[in-house]
Amino acid sequence: MNRLAGVTSPYLLQHADNPVDWWPWTPEAFEEARRRDVPVLLSVGYSACHWCHVMAHESFEDELTAAYMNEHFVNIKVDREERPDVDAVYMEAVQAATGQGGWPMSVFMTADAEPFYFGTYFPPEPRHGMPSFMQVLEGVYSAWTGRREEVGEVAQRIVRDLAGRQLDYGKAGTPGPEDLAQALLALTREYDATHGGFGGAPKFPPSMALEFLLRHHARTGSEGALQMAVDTCEAMARGGIYDQLGGGFARYAVDREWVTPHFEKMLYDNALLCRVYAHLWRATGSELARRVALETADFMVRELRTEQGGFASALDADSEEPLSGRHVEGAYYVWTPGQLVDVLGEDDAALARACFEVTDEGTFEHGKSVLQLPQDGPTVDAARLADIKARLLAARGERPAPGRDDKVVAAWNGLAIAALAECGAFFERPDLVERAIEAADLLVRVHMDGRARLARTSRDGQVGANAGVLEDYGDVAEGFLTLAGVTGEGVWLEFAGFLVDLIMARFTAEDGSLYDTAHDAEQLIRRPQDPTDTAAPSGWTAAAGALLSYAAHTGSEPHRSAAERALAVVHALGPRAPRFIGHGLAVAEALVDGPREVAVVGHPDDPALAALHRTALLGTAPGAVVAVGAPRAADGSGGEFPLLAERTLVHDLPTAYVCRHFVCARPTTEPVELAEQLGAVRP
Repeated sequence: MNRLAGVTSPYLLQHADNPVDWWPWTPEAFEEARRRDVPVLLSVGYSACHWCHVMAHESFEDELTAAYMNEHFVNIKVDREERPDVDAVYMEAVQAATGQGGWPMSVFMTADAEPFYFGTYFPPEPRHGMPSFMQVLEGVYSAWTGRREEVGEVAQRIVRDLAGRQLDYGKAGTPGPEDLAQALLALTREYDATHGGFGGAPKFPPSMALEFLLRHHARTGSEGALQMAVDTCEAMARGGIYDQLGGGFARYAVDREWVTPHFEKMLYDNALLCRVYAHLWRATGSELARRVALETADFMVRELRTEQGGFASALDADSEEPLSGRHVEGAYYVWTPGQLVDVLGEDDAALARACFEVTDEGTFEHGKSVLQLPQDGPTVDAARLADIKARLLAARGERPAPGRDDKVVAAWNGLAIAALAECGAFFERPDLVERAIEAADLLVRVHMDGRARLARTSRDGQVGANAGVLEDYGDVAEGFLTLAGVTGEGVWLEFAGFLVDLIMARFTAEDGSLYDTAHDAEQLIRRPQDPTDTAAPSGWTAAAGALLSYAAHTGSEPHRSAAERALAVVHALGPRAPRFIGHGLAVAEALVDGPREVAVVGHPDDPALAALHRTALLGTAPGAVVAVGAPRAADGSGGEFPLLAERTLVHDLPTAYVCRHFVCARPTTEPVELAEQLGAVRP
């Protein structure tokens, strides 16, 4: 009996009609394996994963394969986005055993959840040196029945090896300017000076490394850091990885030139990149950066926002190809010259071909092209190009759309809240701030319980069963803190305080290191603990950033100390592996710079207060926190932010105060002077 019909995960629901007798991850599934004396097959994926869909169609929808799985295994299906802890523990085992990982992930284990054989995608028949999935199933079951003692020894050894991989970064020391300079040097060595970004193919948007580069430039004036950020952002924005019609970024490019994307669109990528491009505009005034930031924000609101005000997780890479009826990767996004003519007519189609590099041979597959915006393209009247893009977007909207994973993940919504709040403030788009507030309200109403504990997911306004992990607490707190600075509403600072207190109480080890799961979470074969960034900031460094910002807002020494202890991992890893701890490096830049504490006081309806507030938000000082509102009396009355206490008006005019490292600059009523106080620190 397939037991997935009643779950909330869209990914699991995609498998609810499989002939495989799937179980969700529950104690009952392992009890069933123990009762039947059979191994467990754990299959992990997510709804926007192309090869997960392929393996499902080839194997899990096949009656003969399913019958063998049902007879010889207890089969468990897990959505990695709902259970990142389960995914992390077994992915670590897969990578340790095979040297690589990815999704779909296939793990065979005992009824005690101890893994003994691993893999990712297996084809339906042998190919490219890989065994078929049926061969794997038969081989595993043969070993289970014929060499049980050996299987048990392997499983126990793997669990022991995993237990021995505990991190010991608690005594590494707080990162300083030299660590950050060495990290920049290491990034420079890996930089692709021709195409932007780091490393070769496949190439992922390095959003967190870019944020570090922008903050490093702001603090030190390093032109090299800024140039790497500028060139990478422009290359991505002009490449096929960016949706030239609808805005938003695909997950990654399969080539080093950013031409051909893996077409799935993830909320976390777009939230992070939206914020990076907004910060690039803040640093340089780049019109391209402004356009991309706003288009990406509008994409998230238009295509990912749910009826409840939150943001869905992802759009699939695959969609139905109108002529064949098959689900094909990229079908929604690619164009042939003939399709351009059908929509635009001969003249505009010829211009579109030149502008977007649509060729007869195609830049993708089967004569189709991914739209790009090459720098050496023709000079075009802006109004005409906008009209062409609008007509193409409307025509694309008539195609079968990619599927949407509409579960709301707390952490990724926290990232979206921060991005939309800042974009709304920077570009004077109050509608974007409103969308951020609505998403934050959903997290409080649906995801947060009476003790301020977060649930990982919700769907259709109904909370999911899985507890929040560290990244949920860190990213949601970051979103709330950003919203507090933009709106001047102290309630968001209060909610962030609840979350960072729980980080300290439930996720922190004695040495200051952080675990991905709470002390009272479900006990897996290993308690996951990973400070390195993957597609989004690690929970460890996200939490460190939230702790640091909250300490700057409140003056809390315990929170500041907790942030510094957590950032010891950046001292250890930053100079050696900067690409994989970019968010930690960005937070360390804020630590080294202060971060600066900005209090802006004045009468709420005074336009001069709004001008000072906007100037404060546009300051480039790394990680600066901003509080705005009416002056607050020494007894705490009259304001919502601790930073506003005892701040008075100068000559009865709105006034800004900037402090860092227990020293305050001269109070100012002038936006120009405030901007100077929030600019770069030079050696």
